[in-house]
Amino acid sequence: MFENEIKKAQEQFGELLKKQLMRVEQMKAQGDFTDYQALDKIVIGVCGGDGIGPAITAQAQRVLEYLLKDEIAKGKVEFKVIDGLTIERRAAEMAAIPKEVLAELKECDVILKGPTTTPRKGDKWPNVESANVAMRKELDLFANVRPVRIPELGIDWTFYRENTEGGYAAGKEGVNVTNDLGIDFTIATTQGCERIIRAAFEYAKANNKKRVTAVTKANIIKTTDGKFLDTFYAIAKEYPGISADDWYIDIMTAKLLDEMRRKDFEVVVLPNLYGDIITDEAAELQGGVGTAGSANIGKKYAMFEAIHGSAPRMVEEGRAQYADPCSVIRAGAMLLNHIGYIEQSDKLYEALDICTIKERKLVMTGRDTGATGEEFANYIMETIEGM
Repeated sequence: MFENEIKKAQEQFGELLKKQLMRVEQMKAQGDFTDYQALDKIVIGVCGGDGIGPAITAQAQRVLEYLLKDEIAKGKVEFKVIDGLTIERRAAEMAAIPKEVLAELKECDVILKGPTTTPRKGDKWPNVESANVAMRKELDLFANVRPVRIPELGIDWTFYRENTEGGYAAGKEGVNVTNDLGIDFTIATTQGCERIIRAAFEYAKANNKKRVTAVTKANIIKTTDGKFLDTFYAIAKEYPGISADDWYIDIMTAKLLDEMRRKDFEVVVLPNLYGDIITDEAAELQGGVGTAGSANIGKKYAMFEAIHGSAPRMVEEGRAQYADPCSVIRAGAMLLNHIGYIEQSDKLYEALDICTIKERKLVMTGRDTGATGEEFANYIMETIEGM
């Protein structure tokens, strides 16, 4: 009974195993993380995307150029503007990332990226793949990093979410064995666990953080979450100055709301699905996902972005100049930290706290009732100048 259904499911599962085992071999062949300060020149690509993306990334670029003006003058840092990642061109070429654009991206060391449109059912655009998903695959950006800072609540969290494994890795490769039985897969590899966990500890070490926390459900999902947790504690032994602890995903979602306990968390590392859930909860405490920047980091490349959408209606209505650049400027602060400019990054974070929480001399409304993105960027730079 069910012999044919089981055989078909086994064949599909076998193809998935082949694909993942090949990925393991590719990870084994990878080198170390890029040492940006050892490069003769750091090339920062600025890829505006579409919708309001070009408008807001232009303002973030101005702020970064201001903070890095001495490095630019010495030839240590160069900015490279990359056009062409628009929905119009992607649709015309039926490519998530046009070939020429991808080649330009690969000439950069780090990328500051604006939002891009991903077509949905019923849109006027053909069904091209998400540019974000494609970029993560093409550049092997395995770590999604999101900071959440709320100084008045004593919150300063940095989340390291694994980007390529877990419950999302085989999202399209589940098996409907029969009409009554569907099975999906969660994936964990030694190499995938090691590189995300090591990245979290290295960040903690570089930024004088004293605690790294793993989040799993290893008491129930024993094989894959168990591998993640075992790897976590094995790597933690290499960082004796940093305390390591772990929490289960269900209680962790509660503890982020616990006013007494949540102040203790600093760096959090977790598998893909849990990271998706937790980072949205954390960003909501900060003021919503539109206030947060995001990074996607690999060993060779890194991409930093706003995490909100492209808001095409604002462009259609002639309001792009009023789009809030705060999220992509926060992403710029993350970029600075990642490439080794810690002092400049800290200044930008402090200025963002002053301009968006403490002073708020300018208010962004998305319309002519509020400030323009250019005025907000000027406010940020004037604040930094006065520090």
